[in-house]
Amino acid sequence: MRVYLLTRLPLPSYSCGMISEFQELSDKIDQLAEMSLALRRENAELRHANAALAADNAACQRRLAEAHARVSALLEKIPAIEGAAGAAAAAPVPEDVQ
Repeated sequence: MRVYLLTRLPLPSYSCGMISEFQELSDKIDQLAEMSLALRRENAELRHANAALAADNAACQRRLAEAHARVSALLEKIPAIEGAAGAAAAAPVPEDVQ
């Protein structure tokens, strides 16, 4: 082992430090790869859930449009009560209703 000439301290071995740095880098790359796979899986799940919600939303909008059409059809079947509405407004209101 080599030593510093002035202090007589041993020089550190560069290979030991580099090996540990390479190991740390390798561990971080492994973590990054795992995180990337987890995010890809989560992204696929979210896309699937989004597609299911979009289909559910379309079904709800279709049912709402059908209900609107049925209510509109029923309202068109009800005869207009224009004359009766004016007569009802002019008629006296019974005292027990007030």
